[in-house]
Amino acid sequence: MWKLLFIALAALLMSPAALAAAGPLDLTTSTVGIVAIIIFTAAYILVMGEERLHMRKSKPVLVAAGLIWIMIGWVYVDQGFPGVAEDAFRHNLLEFAELMLFLLVAMTYINALEERRLFDVLRSWMVKKGFTYRQLFWLSGFLAFFISPIADNLTTALLMCAVVMKVADGDKKFIGMSCVSIVVAANAGGAFSPFGDITTLMVWQAGIVEFQEFFVLFIPSLLNYLLPALIMNFFIENKKPQAVYEEVELKRGALRITGLFLLTIATAVACHMFLHLPPVLGMMMGLGYLQFFGYFLRMTLPGSLARKRAMAERAGDMERLKRLGGVVPFDVFSRVQRAEWDTLLFFYGIVMCVGGLGFLGYLHLLSDTLYNEWSPTYANVALGIMSAVIDNIPVMFAVLSMQPDMSHGQWLLITLTAGTGGSLLSIGSAAGVALMGQARGYYTFASHLKWAPAIAVGFAMSILAHLWLNEHLFTLFN
Repeated sequence: MWKLLFIALAALLMSPAALAAAGPLDLTTSTVGIVAIIIFTAAYILVMGEERLHMRKSKPVLVAAGLIWIMIGWVYVDQGFPGVAEDAFRHNLLEFAELMLFLLVAMTYINALEERRLFDVLRSWMVKKGFTYRQLFWLSGFLAFFISPIADNLTTALLMCAVVMKVADGDKKFIGMSCVSIVVAANAGGAFSPFGDITTLMVWQAGIVEFQEFFVLFIPSLLNYLLPALIMNFFIENKKPQAVYEEVELKRGALRITGLFLLTIATAVACHMFLHLPPVLGMMMGLGYLQFFGYFLRMTLPGSLARKRAMAERAGDMERLKRLGGVVPFDVFSRVQRAEWDTLLFFYGIVMCVGGLGFLGYLHLLSDTLYNEWSPTYANVALGIMSAVIDNIPVMFAVLSMQPDMSHGQWLLITLTAGTGGSLLSIGSAAGVALMGQARGYYTFASHLKWAPAIAVGFAMSILAHLWLNEHLFTLFN
C-alpha cells in the first residue's frame, strides 16, 4: 500500500525531462523531498533538546539519515537509476570516513594525554598558584584560546571549566561568567587552526584552504574572544579564592606522547602540502607512532616500577608505594574506546542527512538563494549567526556541498563565522553544551544569554577585522 502510494506520488511530481537523465533528480517539490525535510527537522529538534531529554544526540540523526536515504533509494530504483543513488551515498560516506578517522586519532591522543595526567598537572599548577578571580578569569580564557587550536575546543573547554570550578567552588556568579568566557575563547581559538574545530578540519581536508592560510584568522579570532572578555572583566570581583593544594604527578611518557602528537600533526600536514595526499594518511600513521610507544611503555613497565619502588622504600614514602601498586599498563585501544563516539556518530548522521538533502536538490536551491541573490559576505555572516541555533557541522557541510564560487577570503569568512557564531548561544557549540552539563546550575542557557550582546560585539568586530586585514584575499582570482 505505502509502496504504491510513494511510487504514484513520485511519478506525478517528477518531470519526464528529469527522468530521462541519469543524474540527480530535482525532488525539492516532491512528497519524498518534503517528507525528508520534515524528518530532518524533527531529528534536529530532538538534538537541540538533548540536555532536557537526556537522549544522546546521535540517535535521532542516525535514524533520520537512514530514512532519508531509504526514500531516495526507493525513488531511484523505481525510476531505473539505482547506481546513481548508490554512488552518491558512497561519495558522502567516503567524506565522512576520512574526517572520522582523522578525528578518531586526534581524540585518541588527547585521551592518552589525559590518562598520563598532563591536564591534571596543568590544573593543579593553576590551583596552587593562588590567582585572584580576575587573574583566573583571564588565565583560563587565554589558555582556552591557545590550547584549543591543538586539543580542540570541546576538550579545552572541559579542562578549563574543571579548573575554575575547583578554585571558585560555590561562587555561582564567577563560575558562570568564566564558563561563558571559556566557551567564547575555545571556539575563537579553534577558528584559526585546522585542528581546533570540525568545521576548520572539513575546509582543510576539502583542499579549499591550505594549512598555513588559516593563520590569517588569528587576529580576528583573538578580537572575537578579547572584546567580550574585556566587557565582562568589569563585572568580576577582584577577590582571592582560598587556595586548594593538590599534588599530581605526571605518568611516565606523558611528554613523549605530547611530542608524538606534534609529530603526527606535522606528518599529516606534510602529506597534504607536499605529497597532495589526504591528511588522514598522516594521522593514521601517527596512530602507529602511539601504538609503538605504547608497546615500549608496556615492555619497560616492570623495570620502571622496580626502580620507583626502591626509591620510595629508601625515602619511606608509603603513600607513593601504595600508588605504584595500582599502576596498570598503558593500552592504546582503551584510549580509542574512550573517544567521543556519540560525537562521531552524530557527525555521521549529520553528514549523511545533509548529503541526502543535497542530493534531493535542496542545497542547490539554498545556494541559489544565498550566494546568487545575496552577496557572499552577507550569506556567510547569516550562516554564522544561524550556527548559534543549528550546529556548525551541518552548516559547514552544506556550504562545502554547495561549493559556491567564492574567493579565499570568503571561504575563510565562513570558517570564522561558522566556528565562532556558535558562541552567541550556549547551545550553539559542543563546548557550550558540554559545559552546561559539567557546570550544571552554574552555567546555564540564561547565564550565557545575558552576555550575548557582548559576544555579538566580538563576533561583529572579528568579521570587520577579517574584511579589513585580509582584504587582498577577497578577489576571486588571487
